[in-house]
Amino acid sequence: MKGKRIVIVLDRLRSAHNTGNIFRIAEAVGASEIIACGYTPAPPHPKLAKTAMGADEMVPCRQFPTSSEAVDALRSEGFAQILAVESGEGGVFAWDFEYRFPLAMVFGNEALGIEDETIAKCDAKINLPMFGRKESINVGNCAAAVLYAVIAKTEMNTSTPSRQVRQVPSPHHPGTDSGTMERAN
Repeated sequence: MKGKRIVIVLDRLRSAHNTGNIFRIAEAVGASEIIACGYTPAPPHPKLAKTAMGADEMVPCRQFPTSSEAVDALRSEGFAQILAVESGEGGVFAWDFEYRFPLAMVFGNEALGIEDETIAKCDAKINLPMFGRKESINVGNCAAAVLYAVIAKTEMNTSTPSRQVRQVPSPHHPGTDSGTMERAN
């Protein structure tokens, strides 16, 4: 996202595979940095590297003992918003929120979520609606959905040639609109 800084804070993620996936997402959306907190795997890490497919070498990463300390550091660096991305009651759907930049988003442990102390320091809580009985999704999938919601909300409202897309017909169903979307250049 040109001119709009986003930092991803990972609070005690257990899985190096999830962390590597989030590095790939971070690179795809142009996030400026990942902050790994607590026991979150951080580069260099072989399992993380396998899933990140080189994105761990492209997206800077720093580490903090706790996500609360990371939030304090981001506050002192002048971040306009620091948001907790957390399931459950009391949050705003990611696509309904009004974002300000520079923006930091905290994603929590796969089972425990974000530390309460950290949530208390965040400006707001955002989430995704859950319609099933499980009421949770994988943290990497959540990061992808939320980060692309930020892009849709803040970037896609301005139509420029680099952002326009066109429908590409499906090779399996010629003459139908069931193809894929492609960026027009």
